[in-house]
Amino acid sequence: MSQLFNRLTRLLLSATVVAVALGGQLASALEVGDKAPNFSLQASDGKTYSMSEFVGVRPVVIAFFPKAFTGGWTIQCKALRDSAREIQSFDVAYFMASVDTLEDNTAFAAEHEAGFPILADPSKEMSTNYGVLGSSGFNNRWTYYIDVDGTVLKIDKDTNPSTAGRDLTNTMQTLGFPKV
Repeated sequence: MSQLFNRLTRLLLSATVVAVALGGQLASALEVGDKAPNFSLQASDGKTYSMSEFVGVRPVVIAFFPKAFTGGWTIQCKALRDSAREIQSFDVAYFMASVDTLEDNTAFAAEHEAGFPILADPSKEMSTNYGVLGSSGFNNRWTYYIDVDGTVLKIDKDTNPSTAGRDLTNTMQTLGFPKV
């Protein structure tokens, strides 16, 4: 009887720990109106970028994606590449981001001629801070639109890989992001 009681107590304690951990994670999920968390990550173009370098300078768009060299990301990358002229007509800092390694993102960017930096977040710290990390350990395909003052203006949780470029430029236009 005491063995059963000990097992149930351990099970209840484990369930409580998980519930508290999940509650904390959900409570810290980034929302519209929040300040975007800072990050400092290497990108496929050989540079390191930080959110703090753009605050007060220009808006930022970060399009998170699950994994390099997958079908959905290839479609999304090509849609963004093909919309480069329209995207570059806005005075914004624009990035893609995944939990892939820098080497994988650099190879992927080269293979698909991505004209934008792809941030590498293998530690998953940025993805966790932005609330995009899914239970699979990969990012959700969400796009964040951040104002010049660092405030999150919009989180697109329905990013369509096929129309990503057109959708991105339409959203920046709607949000009133400055043109070059």
